[in-house]
Parts: sequence; C-alpha cells; structure tokens
Amino acid sequence: MIRICMVGTGYVGLVSGACMADFGHHVTCVDINQERIENLRKGGIPFYEPGLDRLVLKNVAEERLFFTTSLAEGMREADVIFIAVQTPMSESGEADLQYVMKVGQEIGGLLDTHKVIVTKSTVPVGTNRELRKVIQANLKHDVTFDMASNPEFLREGSSIEDFMRPDRVVVGVESEHAEQLLSELYRPLYLLDTPLVKTNIETAELIKYASNSFLAVKISFINEMATLAETVGADISHVAKAMGLDKRIGPKFLHAGLGFGGSCLPKDTNAIVHIANSWGRDMSIVRAAIAVNAELPGRALDKAEHLAGGLAGKTVALLGLAFKPNTDDIRSSPTLPLVEALKAKGCTIRVHDPAAMENFKIFHPDLEYTESPYQACTGADVALLVTEWNQYRQLDFEQLSASMAGNTFIDCRNVYDRPYLERFGFKYDCFGRADQTSDLS
Repeated sequence: MIRICMVGTGYVGLVSGACMADFGHHVTCVDINQERIENLRKGGIPFYEPGLDRLVLKNVAEERLFFTTSLAEGMREADVIFIAVQTPMSESGEADLQYVMKVGQEIGGLLDTHKVIVTKSTVPVGTNRELRKVIQANLKHDVTFDMASNPEFLREGSSIEDFMRPDRVVVGVESEHAEQLLSELYRPLYLLDTPLVKTNIETAELIKYASNSFLAVKISFINEMATLAETVGADISHVAKAMGLDKRIGPKFLHAGLGFGGSCLPKDTNAIVHIANSWGRDMSIVRAAIAVNAELPGRALDKAEHLAGGLAGKTVALLGLAFKPNTDDIRSSPTLPLVEALKAKGCTIRVHDPAAMENFKIFHPDLEYTESPYQACTGADVALLVTEWNQYRQLDFEQLSASMAGNTFIDCRNVYDRPYLERFGFKYDCFGRADQTSDLS
C-alpha cells in the first residue's frame, strides 16, 4: 500500500484519487474549498461523472479515501504527492501555472521528509524543472525530494474506465526511487498488460500535449472533409467509415459535427502553439485545426439560416449544452458561441440538457430552461441537436412536428437522416452529406 496525497479535487484529482484508493492505496485528497470538502465527506460529487459517486462512497466507507483542507495533514504520512490543480488557458492562450506554483510554494514550506512530488496536471514542457526550483526555494528543512510527471488521459463521461483500463500509463522520472514507487502504484494494471511508458520528465510533459493535439487535428480534418463532401456530392459518414477501416488511421475521432470542446483539447492545442513559439517553432498544423474548429458553430447557424429563411427574431431550441454527452462540462462548448450569435439576432432561445443546465445558467441566466427536449421545442421555429445525449437519439418526431411552430431541424451530430425526418414534414440538414439540400460551401 502506498500513501498518497492528492492536491486538488477537481475532475482529474478526484477521479484519480478515488481510483487509486480502489487500487488499495491510502489516499488523502486536499482542497482549499471547505464547502467542497465537507460535501465530499458526505458523498456529494461537485460535477457530473457516471459512477464516480459510488466509487467515492465505497472507498470512504472502506477507509481508504479521505478529504481535508489541510495540506500539512495530507502530506504528513504521504509517500507521494500528486499535484492535480487546474492549469486554465490564459487570455493569450498559454497555460496558467499560478495554481501549480502556489502549491509548490506550500509543499516546500511543509516538506520535512523525502517524498516524490508528481505533476498530474497538464503542464508545458519545463514546468517540473521550474517547480523544483520553487519548492527548493521555500524549503524550511534540509530535505531531499524527487520530481516526476504522470500525465492523465481521462475522457469526461468515461473517466473511471479510462483510469482502470488505460491504453498506457506514462511516467516521467529522474530517479530510480520515483520510478519504483510509481511502478508499484500502478501495479494492479499489470494484470491487464497495460504498457507503462517510462521516460524523462520533459518527454512525459510533451506526450500529453502531443496526444491531445493529434486528436484535435483528426477531428478538424474530418470536419474539413465534411465540408468538401457536401460540395462534391459525397457522404462523409461513408468516407469516415472507409478511412477508419485502415488500421493506420483507425475509426475513432472521425465523426463530423461541431468539433471539439471541453477542458482539454482547446486548452492544450493553444498551449502547444505557445510552447512551440517560445522555442522559435511554428505548429502550423495545430493552428489550422484550431481555426477549423472555431468555424463550426457558425456553419451550423448558416445551415439554420438557409433552411428557415433567416433567424432574426425567431424562437430556437437547442438540444444539449455540454460539450459532449455524459458530462455537465460546458467549457469551450460549441453551444456558447451559438447562444451568443442567436442573441445577436434577437432570437428567443429555449434549451434542454440532462446535466449541464445549472452550469450554463451561470453564464446565460436569461434563456428559457426546460425540463425535456419536447418542452424546449414547443413553439420553436428551429431546433438544433447540439449534444448527442442518448435521449436525443430516439426523439418522437411526430410529437415534435405537432408542437413546433416551424419545421427546421439542424442535426449538428449527424444522428438522423433527411428521408426519415422528411416523413414528419421537417426541413433537415447535418454535416457532410451531399443529399441534405445544402447550398452552403
């Protein structure tokens, strides 16, 4: 058993801490938010993630998972300290490291025995070297410590499965002791033959950015191909299927639609552009992926304008607010620019989402929030399916047709097809199918 101090109870810290506790380790999660810690002790989860509530309750009950606001308490008996605080995107697009460095200062002031300090947060190359200096500068005792990097690869909505059955575990280390400790921590995964990729720290830091940037490029590529498919008379779903059958390419992340959002891909693609620039390099492919992604919400509105004969002053229903299903995360959700553009046109906006409405209200309290997709569409001139929640995959279009004032349906995730919706009197468009009557180029 390894004693772990997990600093941060956000998405990465809480999921990682709960899963490590389920491996049989002793985990103390630390956060400065007193209310959050008190709620976690009672089993309250601060964000929506399927299965996480049960995992937390189980490991708290079995006395392997603990919560505190005291970093000193969390560190006291820990063998390893994980830093899992946020690294948000700054206005310039760079990763904001103020929270990481603040934790480093506090760790330095409290460190009195040798420990391994590991960054779980996504940080630019060179951060661990700078963090070591910060910790060293704040030491009050003559003590040594090891630094390591252990980037996370968790997908919101399936993070527990991702942690328990990962494609790989990456550890960047600079000492044999840190390598042995992290190898032991992840030993339960050996039964699954999970590859443990051991590198130096700089390589581990770069792997996370390289992975996310490649996925973003793949998503933007298929969306750019979708635009071409509409123009030349092709069907992007068939193009993507045939491409995905090539083992060199694979089928994942080849789904045309509104592109990528959330807390990782937008932040990490912008960060790697800045990292490269700081070294005199240009990530032109990644910059192109960012640009393509930014255009997609506007393309959805163009489709709605075309089929509805304009949007000014009309009532628009948005089905889905989260950037993807099975999460309440609205960070960089394509719904945000959609709402801003619709407001500028004087539209009445009615919305529904199974999990994200409370988060969305923080930024747009003036929308009409509804209890079902059917209530959202009642009286609407136009409906846009924005997030492919399962409950939106089998909509009753006879009911929708009877309740809507108009008949325009924009399928931003390519869930349905035109012939099916035309049976109910809808004008339909999606992304990347030439048979969708789109004159847009």
